[in-house]
Amino acid sequence: MQFLTDIWQVKKKYSDVAKAFSGFDILWLSFAISLYIIFVCNESFWKAIFTIYTISSWKDILFLLAILSALIAAVNLILSVFGFKYVFKPIAILILVISSTLAFYMDSYGIMMDKSMMQNLMETDSREVVELINLKLVLHFLGFAVLPAVLVYRIKINYRKISREMIFKLGILLVTGVFLTTNALVFYKDYASLSRNNRYLRFLINPAYFFYSLNEYTQDWLNQGKVSLTLLGTDAKESKTWMERGKKTITILVLGETARAENFSLNGYQRDTNPFLKKEDIINFSQFYSCGTTTAVSVPRMFSHLDRRKFSESKARQFENILDVLKRTGIHVLWQENNSGCKGVCDRIETQDMGNLKMKEFHGASEYYDEILLQGLQEFVDRLDNNAFIVLHQKGSHGPAYYLRYPEQFKVFTPVCVSSQLDRCPRQEIVNAYDNSILYTDYFLSRVIDFLKTNSDRFYTAMIYLSDHGESLGENNIYLHGLPLLLAPNEQKHIPFIVWLSDGFEKTYGIDKARLQKISNKKFSHDNLFDSILGMLDIKTDEYDAYNDIFTYCKGS
Repeated sequence: MQFLTDIWQVKKKYSDVAKAFSGFDILWLSFAISLYIIFVCNESFWKAIFTIYTISSWKDILFLLAILSALIAAVNLILSVFGFKYVFKPIAILILVISSTLAFYMDSYGIMMDKSMMQNLMETDSREVVELINLKLVLHFLGFAVLPAVLVYRIKINYRKISREMIFKLGILLVTGVFLTTNALVFYKDYASLSRNNRYLRFLINPAYFFYSLNEYTQDWLNQGKVSLTLLGTDAKESKTWMERGKKTITILVLGETARAENFSLNGYQRDTNPFLKKEDIINFSQFYSCGTTTAVSVPRMFSHLDRRKFSESKARQFENILDVLKRTGIHVLWQENNSGCKGVCDRIETQDMGNLKMKEFHGASEYYDEILLQGLQEFVDRLDNNAFIVLHQKGSHGPAYYLRYPEQFKVFTPVCVSSQLDRCPRQEIVNAYDNSILYTDYFLSRVIDFLKTNSDRFYTAMIYLSDHGESLGENNIYLHGLPLLLAPNEQKHIPFIVWLSDGFEKTYGIDKARLQKISNKKFSHDNLFDSILGMLDIKTDEYDAYNDIFTYCKGS
């Protein structure tokens, strides 16, 4: 009997608590959500603040409180604007879910949600998305997104009449506006100094910069259909000496993925990650840099005629690229894909998605290894009646699941991290898995060179290899890639660039490999690719700029 009485008392107390919340005022709920977002979902922001800002007086403490109160007021203001029945809860739940999910990736991998990262997110494929989902994310999502969302959903809110609510909202807008203005004026010098010297901080404000970047990306996406394509290099043609060479030319550009130069033994890395390429007569450029830190930015960038000062994704879509120029001259251009797409670069040329071949012998645990890019290539060459330029787009070393990028026989450096949850693995295991992927790329490139050697009796052959961007492997607790270029560490920008030329190609196109080797330590970047391809293949067009052509230094007497 006492047991039933106790249960009744517990139930009554629970009912009293529920009743206390049955008339929850929307103002206080909005304020509580704002506190949660700013305190719980902005760990990366506050870590950055306390790293760069030294507290030496009570004025410093007041400024930090000013930042805190301004952020809370701003989020609360946004939530208050949507504080109407049937609108508030969906918006609040959406913001909670987005904020908590972003917080996981920002805190775990050190990413920033700028427009290029937004583009990368929107244009990634399902396989890459799956790799980013792990047990820690699921637990985080349940505890920091689902649970708060359920609480918001379950809480009963007392809404005012529309007329009263509108007046109340105007009051909140006025009071918050006055507060934020006063806050900005009083601490203007502090804000100006902090923002001017640490512009990247705005990337870390969650979820404000997410929505800002989403708006920028959406505007670009909506304008895509309105952009007319400008032809490029309409005067492009092969030089007259092409007809005198006797044999046709095959050039293969291997577009690498997430390969950083630092982990190539060709560049002095202590591990032998290039046992195959070191046996080949290659030219390795040790100071080559990307012009972006995501595939979505770097791939269009490297094939564009626009340099980094003039380049933007929207501008690039207005022009053809180097592949279009080559095609216009009569060169057969082919794009073979083993990644998540060409980001618009191959839209107007022949493209083969290698995943459609369904060849089990090249399939790993969840994807095809890069060797599948060579399948059918000999048949393509046997049918050629013209010069060819072939792009092989690798899966390369794409993270975080580096261990999936190579066959078992290339598991040389052990133990390896066999999880996409990188912060759970010792850093050395992450590096081991990554180095194995570089080792496999080394082998793959040697296969490409062997293929070209096999066909060198019928064609002049050449290979260029470069990566779209590099990768962070835990240095300064930063993982993966995608930081804004100005803020990105060297590991995300310093990439490999390798050239192999057959003897026939070298002689016929007048490229002196010895002279090319002498400039291989000079600094170059994606900016040089457009003109270097034109110069290398002796294509004549007014679009060509010899200053940006790497090979111009190595031609002639």
